[in-house]
Amino acid sequence: MPTYDYRCTECGHEFEEFQSITADALIECPECKGVIKRLISAGGGVIFKGAGFYATDYRSESYKTAEKSDSASGNGSSKIDSSSSDKSSSSSESSSESSSE
Repeated sequence: MPTYDYRCTECGHEFEEFQSITADALIECPECKGVIKRLISAGGGVIFKGAGFYATDYRSESYKTAEKSDSASGNGSSKIDSSSSDKSSSSSESSSESSSE
């Protein structure tokens, strides 16, 4: 349930009220019984805690060092396995031959 901010238009009293979303807005000041107005508030801040939210966030220093050495030696993940691409192209050729018969 959200917390709403209110301010009295007559005495200037400001207060917060913990209400359900479906509850009607308050209309009477608890101090002077004057008319109050609901204020627009900034809301609650979002705080992210933990070791990271994606697999690539907050990598350890040992991982970063190993990644740099792999990329420097040419053993990085950009290397393409030609045997797997040959298999996929040959299987697509054989399936197109069988469908044309």
